Amino acid sequence: MLSKDKIARINTLAKKAKSEGLTSKESKEQQDLRQEYLQSMRQSFKNQLHSVKVVDDKGNDVTPKKLKESKKNNDILH
Repeated sequence: MLSKDKIARINTLAKKAKSEGLTSKESKEQQDLRQEYLQSMRQSFKNQLHSVKVVDDKGNDVTPKKLKESKKNNDILH
C-alpha cells in the first residue's frame, strides 16, 4: 500500500494541476506517483483474488480454472 504522504502528494499535485498548472518536474512526479499507486492497487487486488474460493450450493469447489492456476503460479490474471 502507498504511504499516506505519497497519497497526499498525489492529491496536492492534482489540485495544483487544476488550479494553476504543473511544471514539467511536477508533472513527471505526478505521473510516477500515479504509476506507483496503480501498481500498488493491482497487487492488492491480485492478493484479494487469490484468497477467493468459489463454492456452489452443494459445497463443491467451482473456482474458475484460470484463478486456480493463477493461485498455483502466483500470477496476475489476464
